[in-house]
Amino acid sequence: MTHISDTTLQQGLANRRQVLGDAWVEQSLRGANRLNVEFQRLITTYAWDSIWSRPGLDRRTRRIMVLATTAAMGRWEEFELHVRSGLMADAADPQAAALDVDTLQEVLLQTAVYAGVPAGNTGMAIALKVLRELGQEPAPASFFPSQP
Repeated sequence: MTHISDTTLQQGLANRRQVLGDAWVEQSLRGANRLNVEFQRLITTYAWDSIWSRPGLDRRTRRIMVLATTAAMGRWEEFELHVRSGLMADAADPQAAALDVDTLQEVLLQTAVYAGVPAGNTGMAIALKVLRELGQEPAPASFFPSQP
């Protein structure tokens, strides 16, 4: 992939850093080797520049779509990555595509209906695991709506 422009690669890296965070991107770049370096360049330019730079959808919507798609396909490592980076993102920065618990709940309810209850169930378990790890465990709630 020697035809990749530096501008495209740099813009893709900038988008990737804004959405996934510097630590994740640095870990990926440190792991580059002769086998995977072209793949790293491919996803950085194709996914993170060509797609994530498009004006048709804001980044938060794109993240929500990634969550629904990866859950529907059972791509749980990518689902967890976007749950974690979304919850850790700066809510004041629209380019960071931050998530909140209410949005995550809605994505998982929608996913359960359209991709199946097992996908929603696994997605919920992963989301709760990540929330706990981030010290953001949701407050207890009564199963019965009429009880506080």
